[in-house]
Amino acid sequence: MLESKFNKMLFTIPKNKHTIGEIRTALENHPEVRFVSLVGIDIGGQDTDEKIPVKYFLDDLEKILEHGVQTDGSSVVLPVIADLNNAKVDIIPDLNVNWYVDYNLSYLDTETGIPVGTLRIPCFLVHNDTQEVGSRVILRDTVDAVCREVKSLIQNNPYVLQYLDVTDPEEIEEIVLTCATELEFWVKTPDDKADREQLSTAQILKEQYWKRTVGPVRTALEKSLLLLDQYGLEMEMGHKEVGGIKAKLGNSGQFDHVMEQLEIDWKYSTALQAADNEKHVRYVVRDVFRLHGLDVSFMAKPIEGVAGSGEHTHLGIAAKLKNGRTISLFAPKDMEVDFLNPIGFGALMGILKNYEVVNPFISSSNDSINRLKPGFEAPVCIVTSLGHSAKMPSRNRTVLVGLVRDVNNPLSTRFEMRSPNPKSNTYLTVAACYMAMLDGIRAALEGGKTPQELEASLSKAYGQEDFYLEANREYRSERDVFDEFTPEERDQLFGKPPKTVWENLCAFDKYPEKLEIFKQHGVINELSLASFKEATLAQWATELHNRIIPETMDLVRECRRAHDDGECTDFDMMNWGKIQNLRVYLGQNTIADKCLISRIITALDEENYDLASELQVEMQEKASILAKLYTNYKKNLL
Repeated sequence: MLESKFNKMLFTIPKNKHTIGEIRTALENHPEVRFVSLVGIDIGGQDTDEKIPVKYFLDDLEKILEHGVQTDGSSVVLPVIADLNNAKVDIIPDLNVNWYVDYNLSYLDTETGIPVGTLRIPCFLVHNDTQEVGSRVILRDTVDAVCREVKSLIQNNPYVLQYLDVTDPEEIEEIVLTCATELEFWVKTPDDKADREQLSTAQILKEQYWKRTVGPVRTALEKSLLLLDQYGLEMEMGHKEVGGIKAKLGNSGQFDHVMEQLEIDWKYSTALQAADNEKHVRYVVRDVFRLHGLDVSFMAKPIEGVAGSGEHTHLGIAAKLKNGRTISLFAPKDMEVDFLNPIGFGALMGILKNYEVVNPFISSSNDSINRLKPGFEAPVCIVTSLGHSAKMPSRNRTVLVGLVRDVNNPLSTRFEMRSPNPKSNTYLTVAACYMAMLDGIRAALEGGKTPQELEASLSKAYGQEDFYLEANREYRSERDVFDEFTPEERDQLFGKPPKTVWENLCAFDKYPEKLEIFKQHGVINELSLASFKEATLAQWATELHNRIIPETMDLVRECRRAHDDGECTDFDMMNWGKIQNLRVYLGQNTIADKCLISRIITALDEENYDLASELQVEMQEKASILAKLYTNYKKNLL
């Protein structure tokens, strides 16, 4: 049992132990840690993982900590920035966050009997010795800018102190951005295919939500929580989510046909540390579950027609005071009278007003857009919920961003972003949200607004002018926005959601004034924006061309005629006629017409992305209809 080895293993080298001597001692005392990996995060959220033997790392320890190591920038996602002939990128260690040891659970060290470990050191990427680039750099600079300006705004607008649990801005020693992520994921036994109808039925009946785990799922979940807790992450819980079906006990006595959705949560941290923690948690979870014969999927929508996986991201701002206290900068003085103070209201309004340009950083994949559809507790429009009164916190699960508060614990006041998913780039997601918050905080405080005035702004009716929010929009609803509004009403009141990644990216050009919020303080410059846009566009087009289209063609080919003329009814013949017509329209060219899939390929090859995006939406709709028609057709055959 690995648990018996926990006291002999090195899990973390915390940020206060990063001196040359302490690093050397930690590694020399743990011979099972055989490698060191410098982990840089590119603009796409992908991380580097080179293996440096510990011996050579220790030989060059001082040099590596100061100058890092070089990599080929063309091999990571830094388009526009690092080209083939301009690809020098250095990976520089970050000494101000925790470092974790990644253990290979399938490879035991022969001397110690402990899994072989790799010390993973989060790093910054530096291009051509002059420019820091990548996702971790953007989040680090966001934290610095937001903390600095929030403190300045409080000093320059002292009226706000009457709504805070502090009387003098000089009492504030430090502003801290606090963040936490929830991780949802699907697990299954390899090669098992999903029965969408069974999964959908189980979801509607809520047969899996918060139910007791069994078999290898229970073992892997419990071991994951125990192992992750050794890293100091303070695991809070693990449980079943809404998706999944009951596993079957096979003749061998082992569970098979596992298809379940799970969630794990851990304690909040500072913004940059929280993003690093999330990256590490995913690796540990995947390794532990695979050790127990289970595949793990962090896709946002791995199974069409069934609940996708979210990664709800909690965002707060706190102030550390010189007397040792920590206070929330969102919470009002009287939690039973007001929902938020002016800083909190401004932050929430900033996210909502600027969400069109925040969304591309959060929903940057085909998979993420597929998740954000009505009916699966995933947000589809830009709206918030506060609660019916300050004494009754809201738990409206249909909104984009919710207010989380506890009347008895003001420090817990925060916002829950419900749109991120496990494949979202957490570094850019958090950075974009905080820069949007800063825009709203600035407007609220420089306008001298009270909590009552800001609540009225947030609750404004469609067509009503406001000092900050747009007139022809609404931003707050305490109703179920899925069931109590028509799609047309939602689009008019809360904004029309993008249907493809391309539509989402077009927001950068459609709302240039909103895009300016990211350029303040040099947090995301024009080059980084261009790099992100190019990377996201390439990913969308490539995945559509080389993965989604072939998968759709597989569906078209799988929907074969299954009836015998002597054993079918006229109803079967009618159904097959509809299916065959749809198959040809989707995937078979004629002399007169190109099929839909061929038209998409042509549009992508000609870089006509508007047309490709429009046709992608049609293809998804037609493919969904085809799948349903074929299922019903097969059911009627004897």
